Formats: sequence, C-alpha cells, structure tokens
Amino acid sequence: MGNMRMRTKPARPIMLRALLLLAAVSTLLAGCGKDADTAEAGSSVKGPDIIRLPTPTNLTGISNYYVAEELGYVKEAGLQFDYVGAVESGQLVASVVAGKIDVGGAHINRTIAGISAGAKIKAVVAQTETTEEIPHMSFVTTKDSPIKSAADIVGKKVGIPAFGGCNEYTPYAYLLKNGIADPKGKFEIVTAPEFKLEQALLQGEVDLIGLHENPSTIIKRGNLKVVFTDYDIWKSIGGATPLYFSNKFIKEKPDVVRRFVDVISKTNDFVNANPEKAIEITAKRGDMDPAKIRANHYAAHGEISPESVQVWIDLLSQFNEIKKDVKPEDIFTNEFNDTLK
Repeated sequence: MGNMRMRTKPARPIMLRALLLLAAVSTLLAGCGKDADTAEAGSSVKGPDIIRLPTPTNLTGISNYYVAEELGYVKEAGLQFDYVGAVESGQLVASVVAGKIDVGGAHINRTIAGISAGAKIKAVVAQTETTEEIPHMSFVTTKDSPIKSAADIVGKKVGIPAFGGCNEYTPYAYLLKNGIADPKGKFEIVTAPEFKLEQALLQGEVDLIGLHENPSTIIKRGNLKVVFTDYDIWKSIGGATPLYFSNKFIKEKPDVVRRFVDVISKTNDFVNANPEKAIEITAKRGDMDPAKIRANHYAAHGEISPESVQVWIDLLSQFNEIKKDVKPEDIFTNEFNDTLK
C-alpha cells in the first residue's frame, strides 16, 4: 500500500467551472441590478398632469379643448385632458368645488353668482367674448312679428333655455337700457331646451326667443328676424365666458394652472385666426356637421377684462341676485397668464 499513489482529479477544471459559475452569477446579478435601476428610473419619470374636464356637449360652437388637443398644445404643456362626462352648466360650479372636475366655465354671471354664494373658485383665463357679428346671445322673432323694440316685448311670452344668468337677465338689461323700469315681470318667461325654442316660436307658443347663435345664421333661414343681441346692450363686454378652478386646486397646483392658461391663451388666438380649421376639428371630434357649428370669437391671449366682470356684477346686484360687496378681483385673476407679461 505504501507504493500506491492516490489519484485526484485535476484542480484546474474545477476552478474553471467555479469561475465560470461566478461570472454567470455576476452577470445575472448585474443584469438584475440594471433592470432594477431602469425600473426605478422609469418610476421616477413624471407623466403628464391630468386635468379633469366636462365632456364638451354643446357643440353648436367651437370647442377650445378639442382644438387645443389636436394642435398638440396640451401635450406640449405636459398636460392631459380627462373628460368625465356631461355636466349641466348650472352644476359646473358645484362640481368644481366638490372636486368632481377641475375646470368649469360658462357665462361669467354663473361664476359671479357662485362666488357670491360662497363658492371658493376663481376665473383664470377668458374664452369667448361678444362682437357685433358674433354676439353671445341673439333674441329672435318671426319675420312678420310686430315686435321691433323693447316696448313691444312688454306683455309678451319670451322663450329662453333656462331661468337665470344671460338667458333671463339679457332681456331685462335690454328693457332697462331702453327706459323700461323694473322689467322683471313685464313679460312672461317660458323655458325649453334651446333646440326646441325655434319650433315653439314658429308654432306661436312664444313671441320671442333667446338663442346662442349668430345673427347672420339666423337671418339666412328666411323666416326669422333679430330684435336685439347682447352687443346692442353692452358692446363687447357682455358675453364673457371665462374658465375657473377651485381655490384649493390653484393653491396646490399653481404650475398646472399656469400651463393650462397658456394652452387656452394660445388656442384662443389660433381659433380667431383660423375659425374654419377650428370648426373642422370640433366637428370631427364631436361627430358633428360643420355647418351647424358657429365660429365663436375668443378673447385675445385669454385676457379677462375687468369691465366684462363688472357689468354683470352691477346687473346681478341690481336685481338682488348677489351680495352688494362683490368686486371683480373676487371673481378673476390674470396672474397666471404669462402671455400678458
């Protein structure tokens, strides 16, 4: 046995296999580490800021939201519009305050009334404004109607889409401007959805109707005439429709508000310069006939005019619809509109 030699396996293959295994494990770990780093880095990449909006439904006019998206302004601003469904104009203020949507916007009178009642909201960027050719509202009768002036409206039936706001108070203002004191109650109000008002007029159920349409479009029908528009009462300052956020949203996300204001400001200017293209975009997105969409006029650079707010504060105060101490600075601010600086 002393002459017997113990045989062992060469050490080099074992070491080689060990080294190969170690290299493989290191590679695997390195790969996992890379994936983890990538995942971690990916999770830190910030996506667009979401802004919840009511789905545009009243597409008789241009949709600024749809135009802004199609032009790429929304994406460029690092924003994303999330449409939550239709919201009635009378519920917009409450929906913004409750946090169901982030942005509301209708005629300025609703913003004023909401704030006067305690709603913590503020308008930050303008949308439409009135011109002679493109007013906010037109009050219309049949071509052969004897109604030609404010005095002729007294005692008649006036059809409007709803009580309150521009629908009800525009004719009151028209009567006041033409020397008829205490106009509330001087004519009978009949409410109906706007698309049914013309039929009601033609059937003799009402004598005058208020439409959110352009005089030129109305006259083309051949059987109607325009008695007055809001431009006849206030010139360009009566038809403002600014957009507003809750004070809470503004405080928590001022940069989002600023970028949103910039988007709307640029879109306003594009629409004014390219109304036909804006109509085309709105019609496509809303699956509408372009001929049924009117080219609204928008406030240049999205600037909210103090006069457009004050005129409605004065009117609503006169009829005791709001508190007497409401001021324009309570209602709006242009501070987030960098275009104006």
